[in-house]
Amino acid sequence: MAINFVSWIILFHLLVILLCCHGNQARELVETKTKSLEIQHNHHHQHNHMTHNIDPSVMVFFTLKDLKVGKIMQIYFPKRDPSTSPKLWPKEEAESLPFSSNQLSYLLKFFSFSPNTPQAMAMENTLQECESKHIKGEVKFCATSLQSMLEFTQKTLGSNSEIQVYATLHKTKSSVTFQNYTIVEILMEIIAPKMVACHTVPYPFAVFYCHSQESENRVYKVLLEGENRDKVEAMVVCHMDTSQWAPSHVSFQVLGVTPGSSSVCHFFPADNYIWVPKMKSQGSSSM
Repeated sequence: MAINFVSWIILFHLLVILLCCHGNQARELVETKTKSLEIQHNHHHQHNHMTHNIDPSVMVFFTLKDLKVGKIMQIYFPKRDPSTSPKLWPKEEAESLPFSSNQLSYLLKFFSFSPNTPQAMAMENTLQECESKHIKGEVKFCATSLQSMLEFTQKTLGSNSEIQVYATLHKTKSSVTFQNYTIVEILMEIIAPKMVACHTVPYPFAVFYCHSQESENRVYKVLLEGENRDKVEAMVVCHMDTSQWAPSHVSFQVLGVTPGSSSVCHFFPADNYIWVPKMKSQGSSSM
């Protein structure tokens, strides 16, 4: 699919942002094939779930009625070390390898991981999740490179659309991952008739689970302040229709609700991305 000039500009700028986040050149391969994969739990939109115990890492969910200035919530924001996080691969290099659970044995040998290790299980789970059936009204894609993520996003949002990307920004440096945060300000509501959310998933190089739903979603940027004075400009997505979600979705366990009975909102980690058509936004609000 052809990508227009504006999209290539967006690609270039996002590449710069991502390289800063990962602290390495995109063409750098895995520094050490035996280095442990970071085992992440991306519970946000995985619809093919196993049973999870409630732990701090899933404390990112809330309902729309709680999105108001002054609200205090316990929130988990992972703080990943760029030097050990999976690196971006160029599209040509990423696509030179199979990305299939049928080829897991070959992939484990290529990355020097033994079967039944945490790294092997993380890879298997990611491949199975990427191959799982989408829910009704959803399109999904696992992007193994920045370019393939942009191509999927452009196709989903419209080939002629000018697109914009948003991500959570930590305004202060801190190693604290879990604490109480107060909503200080609703910085903006982003009017997005369509959106694509891309989440990092465990793999030896950077892979993003991207998806888009036809049902109503609302996107916000909010200013949070932690107990230790951490300040975060956090991205929030609120899903207004959860009727097609699996009853085992971790958000229902956290919130004590059932599919379709409530909106589900969640905060995005700093290395996850929200893509929307570029449109006018509504400014600061006290809601």
